[in-house]
Amino acid sequence: MTLQKAAVFASGTGSNFQAMIDQKDLPCEISLLVCDKAEAPVIDKARKKGISIYLVDPKSYPSKQDYEKEILRELHALGIEWIFLAGYMRLIGSTLLNVFSGKILNIHPSMLPNFPGLDAIGQALEAGVSKTGVTVHFVDEGMDTGPVIIQESVPILKQDTKETLTKRIQQVEHRLYVKAIQLVINKEGVLYEKNSID
Repeated sequence: MTLQKAAVFASGTGSNFQAMIDQKDLPCEISLLVCDKAEAPVIDKARKKGISIYLVDPKSYPSKQDYEKEILRELHALGIEWIFLAGYMRLIGSTLLNVFSGKILNIHPSMLPNFPGLDAIGQALEAGVSKTGVTVHFVDEGMDTGPVIIQESVPILKQDTKETLTKRIQQVEHRLYVKAIQLVINKEGVLYEKNSID
């Protein structure tokens, strides 16, 4: 059976990208990295694994629509069926959403709907809450508003700094994103699953 092909969109270090490509039983093939930052460390991770890299600068296009049309051409050329956002710092627009409806996943370091948007870990620490977490969700037009696939809570310890909490959240992210991909591609009938460590 031929594995479905997926593209990962990333703008930064690519720790979730690394977790995906290291996973032995991922039910799809990570065939492409789409990156919007030429200096992003994730590019080296893709290069080391021999994964195709599509580096595209949004500033080179007159509009978001033109930028996404260019990406879409590359995705179609490679037969990509799934998109996984992993630290991709742009909102997905209608050009990609209309074609990949229900096929774009994102990971966010909070228990959505709490702390959407940028610096969710900093937001949680600022709010003084006792726990935060990780959410993998389908992408829609909003900012971190799509249907939740899976969530897991992470306690905030009294001695936590942003660095220590980030590290623990990333450990959960690497495991949870892979699990979410398995759930949606294997169509196990689970749209929402909440893991709590309380």
